[in-house]
Amino acid sequence: MNIFVGNMLRDMKKEELQQLFSQYGEVDSVTILIDRIRGEWKAFGFVDMPNLEDANKAMKALDGKDLQGKNLIVHEARYRTKDRRNNGRRGGRRFTDEAEE
Repeated sequence: MNIFVGNMLRDMKKEELQQLFSQYGEVDSVTILIDRIRGEWKAFGFVDMPNLEDANKAMKALDGKDLQGKNLIVHEARYRTKDRRNNGRRGGRRFTDEAEE
């Protein structure tokens, strides 16, 4: 299960996040996003746990947990169906099924 983890400390390391979730079961991967412009860690990331029961235990235990003054936001990751900034288009030229003349 892919788990969203928000409101993290900006200097939190992948290893620390993995260790936190490993208390509840096996962790396949940890991803913390980086702001491309500033080169800084963003305050959220994702943890992938293969066992659904372990993942649910981790989410229940860690959602709202105080971590050095920040309350974590932990829930199952939701995949965006379209990009909100430009009505689902990734940018660049808009393509249609019709041939352009």
